[in-house]
Amino acid sequence: MSSSATARFDRGHTDDLISFLAASPTPYHAVASAAERLEKAGFRQVDEAAEWDATSGGKYVLRGGAIIAWYVPEGASAHTPFRIVGAHTDSPNLRVKPLPDSGAYGWRQVAVEIYGGPLLNSWLDRDLGLAGRLSLRDGTTRLVNVGRPLLRVPQLAIHMDRGIYDKGLQLDKQKHMQPIWGLGDAREGDLISFLEEENGITAGDVTGWDLMVHSIEPPAYLGRDKELLAGPRMDNLLSVHAATAALAAAATDGNLSYIPVLAAFDHEENGSQSDTGADGPLLGSVLERSVFARGGSYEDKARAFAGTVCLSSDTGHSIHPNYAERHDPTHQPRANGGPILKVNVNNRYATDGSGRAVFVDACERAGVPYQHFVSNNAMPCGTTIGPITAARHGIKTVDIGVAILSMHSARELCGSDDPHLLASALTAFLES
Repeated sequence: MSSSATARFDRGHTDDLISFLAASPTPYHAVASAAERLEKAGFRQVDEAAEWDATSGGKYVLRGGAIIAWYVPEGASAHTPFRIVGAHTDSPNLRVKPLPDSGAYGWRQVAVEIYGGPLLNSWLDRDLGLAGRLSLRDGTTRLVNVGRPLLRVPQLAIHMDRGIYDKGLQLDKQKHMQPIWGLGDAREGDLISFLEEENGITAGDVTGWDLMVHSIEPPAYLGRDKELLAGPRMDNLLSVHAATAALAAAATDGNLSYIPVLAAFDHEENGSQSDTGADGPLLGSVLERSVFARGGSYEDKARAFAGTVCLSSDTGHSIHPNYAERHDPTHQPRANGGPILKVNVNNRYATDGSGRAVFVDACERAGVPYQHFVSNNAMPCGTTIGPITAARHGIKTVDIGVAILSMHSARELCGSDDPHLLASALTAFLES
């Protein structure tokens, strides 16, 4: 059952999502893009190493590829509960190794490691750029993005792989996924020297790097009526973008009874166990410090957490027309059908009945349709930051998202009005 749809498709929101995806080839760029939008909405960055004050208004913390942002209404008490939208900034991809310069037989290559669980075939024969952050000798970091055709992972010609018809495509992660970027012999330090020169950095000044490959093909509307959107990193920058827009909108509400929060973490695709992941201390530390900055005690923090709800927003699986048997026969989310409520009784998702009621209320107030997702009993279920958030902080958490196709591909697909429907539901949730 779903609510009747009254929220109208906002092409402006999806256009902005396209810009956000294009500007965010890495988690570091994604949080910078989110921070830029929040700054325009009046938020200000706070330093984790500085003392925090009790002032009201919008604030945010940046740490690596994670951002925590919140808005304190005028007159908020120390025990005012939080309304949190959780998401993650990372996507499966190919990441540069510590010794990147490699090659053989006259081909110069870049040594990469597989991050998360990408669909490897989707990275083949695609024009690729390189982006990430460089660490400099003075302790600062520099975001870099070579957004032009630089690398390519070439597939073996069919003439040399006749068995593909019988066995399917077989890819060895170590042997077959190393991109080429030129001709000649590999030279140690060549890639980093290239990036230094490309970005006006003094030669030898880069001492560390976190670099990853990305498809340079821009996001685009697809289909006869442009009712679909194709693009990279929708899992899960679609949710980060929607949550950022929702938080900025909630900050204009003069009658907030909760403190709205955006929590966008890194490293979800490999388990969330890092200082910027959902299984780390970042969110708990920020929420606690917010309580204490307003003169609160441990008791105030406990009261605030007891009334807190988190929507863990991550992409889910739309019904696939070519593989319908892989889905549950009675739960088949469709593109442009509105956000999905994700349920798994084995707690791979954190949703329970009372959490469902919170989500349904937000959708109904926003006039947004909603759907349900449950995995086929014969198929293992994925998971999200939802159960981690619920267990680590003891707060009610609900797993939701947008139904997409081609999850973990270098280029994914969703309905073009679903991003706006999600943002509308998130805004209603944060403003309630």
